[in-house]
Amino acid sequence: MTNPDRLLVDISALVESGQSNQMSLTVVVGGAVITGRLAPEAVWRGRVSEVLNDSDRLGPFSAVFGAEPTAGGGPEDGDRGAHGEPPAYLHFHLARILQGNIGIPETGGMYRVAIEDVSAWTVGDVSYSDH
Repeated sequence: MTNPDRLLVDISALVESGQSNQMSLTVVVGGAVITGRLAPEAVWRGRVSEVLNDSDRLGPFSAVFGAEPTAGGGPEDGDRGAHGEPPAYLHFHLARILQGNIGIPETGGMYRVAIEDVSAWTVGDVSYSDH
């Protein structure tokens, strides 16, 4: 979306302000369907940092995700600029990319999606079949 959906921005801002990870959402980004729960950026960063820290090869990258986002004012500088701009990203926790009747990864992943790249969305998880 060249002009991000204001309703989606408001949902993301509410997740950020409430520090909750209970809002389920399904989005279409570049033709891929991603379904899962939204998490506040700080929670998402913390979880990614933990996973990386436990890896022998990727441990050094843990600190990047554990650091606070910078407040420089643009979308590349985290979700909010120095003047409290609205969120520019959705942070998915326990999310899956749906491909046919399979969800990848099976255990759920951590995805960061630019709100401006979302072409369609709906509230709730889209189910898939493991059979």
